[in-house]
Amino acid sequence: LAQNALRFSKRLAPTAGQVPRAIGAFCVPASVDGRRSLRDSISGKATWDGPKYAGYPQHVKHIGSMTKDQIQKIIELALKMKADPHAYTSALKNRTLLALFEKPSLRTRVSLETGMTQLGGHCIYYALADSPLGKKESIFDTAKVVSRYVDIVTARVNTRQAVDELIANASVPVINALDDYGHPCQMLADILTIVEHRGSFEGMKLAFVGDCQNNMTYDLMRLGCVMGFDVTVAGPADKGFNVEWSVVKECEELMAKGTGGSFKITNKRDEAVKDADVVYCDSWMSYGIAAVERQERFKALSPYQVDATAMKLAKPTALFMNCLPAVRGEEQTAEVLDGAQSVIYDQAENRMHAQKALLVALVNGFDYKV
Repeated sequence: LAQNALRFSKRLAPTAGQVPRAIGAFCVPASVDGRRSLRDSISGKATWDGPKYAGYPQHVKHIGSMTKDQIQKIIELALKMKADPHAYTSALKNRTLLALFEKPSLRTRVSLETGMTQLGGHCIYYALADSPLGKKESIFDTAKVVSRYVDIVTARVNTRQAVDELIANASVPVINALDDYGHPCQMLADILTIVEHRGSFEGMKLAFVGDCQNNMTYDLMRLGCVMGFDVTVAGPADKGFNVEWSVVKECEELMAKGTGGSFKITNKRDEAVKDADVVYCDSWMSYGIAAVERQERFKALSPYQVDATAMKLAKPTALFMNCLPAVRGEEQTAEVLDGAQSVIYDQAENRMHAQKALLVALVNGFDYKV
């Protein structure tokens, strides 16, 4: 049997430049590139994909992975999709998203699955608790295999290393749906919400207060530097709450491109929120933080709670934002979270609209039009 299989495989395997030939019920694809390895020579994925835009695949490691022009195109597309969703029901027809989840989430899962359905595609939710990434099978192999099946991948994982390895080895676009270093999908939802409420982000000041050693803090800083507005972050000077030096360097590199954005780091809440157009905070007990740390964290973070006093220091037209989940009486008071300046539910809804636009842009190109 082994000898017969070998003789059969030799008859089927085309040489470089050979035209596909039918053998019985089989049609054998030809390899047109003698440099391709045998393992890649008969994949049907390219046939399924069809023509791709220049630069494909583009991956989104964090918000700084995209240019200002690309982000603006995503926001413009998201606004059109939100205004006329039925016009885009075939934008990702028959396309499949693989959504890898190591961390739980309400908004990320529901918005991705609903969004893909509205675009005419399909979302596969894959819980990594069932098969941990990089444990039984290497991330290298996982990325290679799923690239043969699906059109795009999102990964909500614990570490940036997992996202980096997926991006390095996938041949379809990979989106970081949250790790310990960034949250680009939330950034797109936030800037969409800001544009809807303010009309523009130009010349804006955004203040983030709380834990500055945080994926949200990092991507908000990058967002300001990419899009051209000012971001001030304020948090405890204690070790464990400080912005990582690598993020500072990244933001300096983004600023050097001349978009007009800036960032500032301070330990004073009131300094950060003074005259802010947007006041932002995030949970003090994010996923992955041990419950035993709660008391010490709250002691350090309590001076950074966003309350009515803090909001009065901001501009009268300031927006209050929180990416959720939020706890009333912790990172902000109930008065602020449920107040007239709060846009938290618009943010949550806009996760879906912004992500729909991002998915379409990465699969079909940033200049996609219906």
